[in-house]
Amino acid sequence: MMRVMSNYPEPTRINPTVSRRAFVQGSALVLGGLGGMCRLHAAEPGRDAKFQFGIVTDIHHGDKPMRINRYYRDSRQKLARAVDAFNQSDLAFVAQLGDLIDTTHSTAGDIEQLKTIEKVMSRCRAPRHYVLGNHCVEQLTKDEFMQHTPMRSPHEAVDHGGVRVISLDACYRSDGAPYQRGNAKWDDANVPPSQLEWLASQLAKSPGPVIVLAHQRLDEHGKHSTRNASQVRHVLEQAGNVAAVFQGHSHKNDYQQIAGIHYCTLVALVEGPAPKNNGYGIVSVYDDSTLRVHGFVNQIDRVMKPLTG
Repeated sequence: MMRVMSNYPEPTRINPTVSRRAFVQGSALVLGGLGGMCRLHAAEPGRDAKFQFGIVTDIHHGDKPMRINRYYRDSRQKLARAVDAFNQSDLAFVAQLGDLIDTTHSTAGDIEQLKTIEKVMSRCRAPRHYVLGNHCVEQLTKDEFMQHTPMRSPHEAVDHGGVRVISLDACYRSDGAPYQRGNAKWDDANVPPSQLEWLASQLAKSPGPVIVLAHQRLDEHGKHSTRNASQVRHVLEQAGNVAAVFQGHSHKNDYQQIAGIHYCTLVALVEGPAPKNNGYGIVSVYDDSTLRVHGFVNQIDRVMKPLTG
């Protein structure tokens, strides 16, 4: 059994606002994704991706007026555009990183909203992997959410092309209670000890590199992060085979590299009015563990290469 430790020292990290040169040397940031066009070329000329997957986060579907630049009623239209783009590529899967719905504060209302937006998601031709967001289980139980989506478990590991894709569930309060029925506190998210032990086991058994999917951020200690983010990072770093973490929750494009692991925060689909605003991507995975994010509309393009030396 893995012993869960706490109070790890803060890691050395790249600040994306002041260290662009270091970032480019490590992983070549490319700004783009304008006009909803996706450039599906390889990381280098003549190279083909091992596989590709679609990725989207913070959809926040809901029948309610705009608030703090969140256009809830536009999310269905935006997601339909994303699904159309995903279906134009041969994808291994599509990852939804949480907050698929925004709560109505009613169990029946949340289920109806989930059914409505799931009809759009179900048009994806590729298999779908879901991560729980705090709004997904603000009113619903985790079992209720899973009953109306293809999610099989709140945290799971699936292999694609020799790469292990691990979905984490940080929708637990500090006291260990799972989010449900109005007890959720969006800035008190935690990955429980039992899941950390499971994570270490999955990393140890991985046949190759690992990609981690999360809703709450794991690369910092703000309100949008898991409270035990340092513990989760310690497990990832000890394994030595984690290529990248894809996450959402803070609604903004962001990037950090910590201890050789890329942390890519994706823009929220819900932000801004349709049709000129949207945000989603297609990630290409290469044999050398290079990952390329081909961004659409407000999602930034990124190339994340394995760090050496």
